[in-house]
Amino acid sequence: MERIDDQVVNNRLLLALPREALERLRPALRGVALLQGQTIDRVDAPIAFLYFVNRGFISMVKTMRDGRAVEIGGIGVEGVTAPNSLFGIDEAVFDSLVQVAGSAFRIRRDVLKAEARPGTALHELMGNYARFVLGQVGQTAACNRLHSVEERCCRWLLVAADNARSDRFALTHEYLAMMLGAQRSGVSIAMRALKRAGLVDYARGVVTILDREGLEEAACECHRAAKDAIDAVFGSRGGAAGMAVASV
Repeated sequence: MERIDDQVVNNRLLLALPREALERLRPALRGVALLQGQTIDRVDAPIAFLYFVNRGFISMVKTMRDGRAVEIGGIGVEGVTAPNSLFGIDEAVFDSLVQVAGSAFRIRRDVLKAEARPGTALHELMGNYARFVLGQVGQTAACNRLHSVEERCCRWLLVAADNARSDRFALTHEYLAMMLGAQRSGVSIAMRALKRAGLVDYARGVVTILDREGLEEAACECHRAAKDAIDAVFGSRGGAAGMAVASV
């Protein structure tokens, strides 16, 4: 199995591609670090690069005039930033911010767009993924309106663990509150309840999931709905087991 800096490729979009399509992309992919708090795209700014997340999580964020911000969707190891940019949208629709640190494979937008021409496997896959992202924006909007802070907190902690590929990851209450569109005090109360229940532990900005099954039971329906939607995009396609690209 090929590796990048001793890491296997985890991104499901890349792994779902036919071998020949993957090989055409490989010379243009560059391994990069994702740092917590890093801005990937700014709203209304031109999109120069797309990032296939290999570990970590990037939030799509809507910021209001008064500076308050809320997550309206996200990109984990299943996907890529700004898939809409391959279909005629040149500028970022939302801010994209790294919430869980990790790594990604960066590629120039013009290179990926040329490879994702109509009729190719990449074009079909990216179109399906773009529809998934739109559906998740709607799911997140409904979740923020209809589910409790504690339920949504459980959901997001599961998402963070899935994409960090670890049950231990860095996450502050401030970031979590922004992603949930909730007051920090409400998030702190929810986290204390989860800690008392033995589901999680946290200290100095690091969260550890102690009881994943219990956290899944306490989470709202949206975590399972998202996983089912992701599986629907990729179906039974397993793609390549791994690949090597240049790192920078």
